[in-house]
Amino acid sequence: MDWSDNDYWEDLERKEKSAILREYRHLLKTISYEITEDDTEEIRKAFEVALEAHSGVRRKSGELYIFHPLAVANIAKVEIGVDSVGIICALLHDVVEDSNMTIQDMEDLFGKKVATIIAGLTKISEIFDQNTNLQAENFKKLILTLAQDVRVILIKLADRLHNMRTLGSMSEDKSRKIASETMFLYAPLAHRLGLYNIKSEMEDLSLKFLEPNIFNELKEKLQKSKAVRTRFLNRFSLPIERGLEKAGLKFQIVGRTKSIHSIFQKMRKQNIPFEEVYDILAVRIVIDSSSENEKSDIWKTYSIVTDYYKPNPDRLRDWISTPKANGYESLHITVMSPGGKWVEVQIRSERMNDISENGYAAHWKYKDQKEEHVVDQWIGKIRESIENQEVHSEDFLNDFRLNLFEKEIIVFSPKGDAITLPANCTPVDFAYEIHSDLGDTCIGAKVNNSLVPLSQTLHSGDQIEVITTRKGRPSEEWLKFAKTAKAKSKIKSFLKSEKKKLSGLGQTILKKELRELGIKPLKENMYKVAYFYNLPSLEELFYQVKSNRLNLNNLSKLKIEKGLIRNNFSKKKDTIITNVGGKAELTNTDDSETSADYNLAECCNPVPGEKVFGFIGDNNQVEIHRVSCPNAVEIQSQKHFRVIEAKWTNQQALAFLSGIKITGIDSKGMVNDITMKISQNLNINMRSINFESLDGYFEGKISSYVTDIDHLNDLIQEISNVKGVDKVIRVDVHL
Repeated sequence: MDWSDNDYWEDLERKEKSAILREYRHLLKTISYEITEDDTEEIRKAFEVALEAHSGVRRKSGELYIFHPLAVANIAKVEIGVDSVGIICALLHDVVEDSNMTIQDMEDLFGKKVATIIAGLTKISEIFDQNTNLQAENFKKLILTLAQDVRVILIKLADRLHNMRTLGSMSEDKSRKIASETMFLYAPLAHRLGLYNIKSEMEDLSLKFLEPNIFNELKEKLQKSKAVRTRFLNRFSLPIERGLEKAGLKFQIVGRTKSIHSIFQKMRKQNIPFEEVYDILAVRIVIDSSSENEKSDIWKTYSIVTDYYKPNPDRLRDWISTPKANGYESLHITVMSPGGKWVEVQIRSERMNDISENGYAAHWKYKDQKEEHVVDQWIGKIRESIENQEVHSEDFLNDFRLNLFEKEIIVFSPKGDAITLPANCTPVDFAYEIHSDLGDTCIGAKVNNSLVPLSQTLHSGDQIEVITTRKGRPSEEWLKFAKTAKAKSKIKSFLKSEKKKLSGLGQTILKKELRELGIKPLKENMYKVAYFYNLPSLEELFYQVKSNRLNLNNLSKLKIEKGLIRNNFSKKKDTIITNVGGKAELTNTDDSETSADYNLAECCNPVPGEKVFGFIGDNNQVEIHRVSCPNAVEIQSQKHFRVIEAKWTNQQALAFLSGIKITGIDSKGMVNDITMKISQNLNINMRSINFESLDGYFEGKISSYVTDIDHLNDLIQEISNVKGVDKVIRVDVHL
């Protein structure tokens, strides 16, 4: 075909026009039964504005850009359940950023509500799509915007989901950054808003780009075992169906397969293969029941299920009586199947299932308008935390994110009020949840009328009484056991205000010390001193001086000229580690090469042959991590500006520490057989070895030195062949 042929391009244009109209009509078809003519007209106008604004613009994949807002609008409506205003904003979400139109133009055309949401989306787009390290500060802005109108984040989640679905057109480093950010921030937000389907898909797509080999392997295994799961579901459901029909209940029974990411997390956490993940399939029973009868019908269903299958009493999860903080309601039980496997059964009404699928937006179909939605309450708590400007943004982000995925407990005040808190929280968290002043002045607590330390872990059903005094004050020790973002934020705020007082005194001491050394106490010099001690800020420098935590005698090592510090501590960040082995060779953007020291990260112990990346730490020391490192997602999403590419050099003489765990049936001479395989057949030096045996079962851990990933795999294979060995897996070694 002649690519310059005008007929070809005209034909392509016709096909694209047809495809655009087809997508637009599909969007209208999905909402036609629930919107007015006025809504339809506004949506049509929004589509035309977006079409004009994105005219001729294409995405990285080559597709016309207009397909993106159409897809986002479709996701926002079908998979999240936003209203007509949400659909209009989804269509317009990139217009202000990509054209000459302003927020005022949006207000003139579509009204103030739409303009406010578009302003929020534009602000998020501006701050999140830049290649900067302002993500923690930006995340605070995002949550503040969310608090104005939750549709901002609902549309942003739809936008991010579509970007993840089309991520294949991006370069590997860009796709890894976006996938890490999605796993780190957006999937937890979707979870907190009750959007479980979107959360699961985001996690799976992130895993696809972060661990493509593992993702494809698990996807293939799920596909191969699909027929087996279907047959099992049919056999398992048959007696339950008969029992429910006999009871006169209307119902639907479906199988829900665990997401690939969830399977991978369980395999990694429990060090088990795919075949040993027992709860890959869950059975969901959805009851068609009226609101006044749904609870009784659900418990009736529970009784019928347990008539046929014996339940595990330790695995009952009742989120009917006490829904989760994001509004999730369901009854989860785990029963023993005839084949000897545990099966999770989820029982819920159609209303509960709708909220579970569509989260926040679906709740509005059923809620009493006077009732405050649980997510509104959650957003209010987050706003209260953010309003404290003293807390460092990165601290806020880390604390906030921890609370997104936390399991929850219900505890009670002395008057019997029920309070929802994250699992493993303490009386300090409870105190701050009630009121900031109560937290600031607490000195002790009673749990179930017994005096306990403030670090005591609370459990569901506990009744807590906080003991206070006007002289009480938060302690730095509290940060070690406080769990909620609100408690940590308030404690850090108090400590920071105290630190500020001490910093003023420390600054006076440092200035005096600098003058004695002939150094002018200028801010420029102060910053160089902070850098010299690897401290993040002048305030921290002054505080540590006052606290006598620094050896000020080391200041004599500084090079001083005419009262100014001349030491140049900075290193180039725009580098690529082209060889890792012995000394790292750094290639700068100007193609010049320098050498730098580096460490192999102890959190993952990378060995040659594995995919790795470099991370420039606070002290400018380069750390080498595996791309599958447990900390990789956090590093590449939150601190990506300090991530550099890394490749191994071919230096087989070097040895790298790695660990393996061995389990199996114990027998005489087992340890000797294993050590002989290691030392003789593979010529490997062992650093440590530990074996424990109990009632015929043994478990051993060996740390040894290997040259590369192939050497490690050979070691695992050799030990697997020893008679009596059941499983050999790699584990991290912590020095």
